[in-house]
Amino acid sequence: MADAQSSSSTAGPLATAKSRWWAAGGVAALVVLWLIFAVWPDWLVAILGRKKVFVNALLNGVTLGALYFLVASGFTLIFGLMRNVNLAHGSLYLFGAYLGYEVSRITGSWLLAFPIAFLAMAALGTLLQIFVFRRLDGQDLQQTLITIGISVVLADIMLWIWGGSFYQILAPDWLSGPVETFIPSSVSRRTGELIYIKYPAVRLFILVCAVIIGVGMWYILNRSKLGMLIRAGVDDREMLAASGVRIQLIFVSIFAFGAGLAGVAGVVGGTFQSIAPGEDTRFLLSSLVVVIVGGMGSIPGAALGAILIGCAEQFGSVYAPTYSVVLTFVIMVAVLAFRPQGLLGRA
Repeated sequence: MADAQSSSSTAGPLATAKSRWWAAGGVAALVVLWLIFAVWPDWLVAILGRKKVFVNALLNGVTLGALYFLVASGFTLIFGLMRNVNLAHGSLYLFGAYLGYEVSRITGSWLLAFPIAFLAMAALGTLLQIFVFRRLDGQDLQQTLITIGISVVLADIMLWIWGGSFYQILAPDWLSGPVETFIPSSVSRRTGELIYIKYPAVRLFILVCAVIIGVGMWYILNRSKLGMLIRAGVDDREMLAASGVRIQLIFVSIFAFGAGLAGVAGVVGGTFQSIAPGEDTRFLLSSLVVVIVGGMGSIPGAALGAILIGCAEQFGSVYAPTYSVVLTFVIMVAVLAFRPQGLLGRA
């Protein structure tokens, strides 16, 4: 009886705090929507500058967040869900980018680069899971040291093959150039008509694809039998294996899928950014920050964390270029201080 009373007494404040967070998020969403679709008054332009600059920074942040999500979603499956410390995940991203560049250059097909990079990195991830992580299950320090060594070896191999030059994957003609969005920028003084913002089509296409992938992953993990088996295997692997489920095959498949997503993200990153040595370390750190901010093992958390980090980088580079690098780590420290399990992670 006392336990029931104590649980009910703690449930009230928790529900109140959660409702306050949801209310604050709703208000923030309404403010952002107004900033996007309203015609800015002169006083707001004096504070934030031209609306086109603000909206471009926002769209750049969201699309960069889509790229971070593609990398971090595979990382959160491997690290956050399966508890495998794979610090070679950034090398899988860069290796997939180089492979995508070669496929698109040789065949002239941008779309063909995606399945090739996915399958190649999935095969490499399968080898890592079988020969490294399966033998070092539960040994986090050993996994960390070995995957750091693997990432160094892969970085040297890629530097030997492709050198230190910068490469970029060319988007197809049907995605080249900007498209007119439905976001008004200003009012024409001559005709009085609204002038709409134009934005690169390839970035919008990749954003839509990232949303589709994220929704599909969330559905599989939370609403399918496979997702139930994955979560059960993480919680109690021995019991699930004793029931006749081939848990090792499931874990290999999940690891391969997460590694394949890193290869796909490499093709995406090589399309609207550049491919160069050092990008593996950059995206590994970004994935770590996204998983920490969003919550380990949470696909919606990875999406939210990726958008926050992407927008922080882009808005920082526009409005506070001196401190743009610091903003991402300020967000991470704030989340660790007030919600250590991540924004959408389980306590």
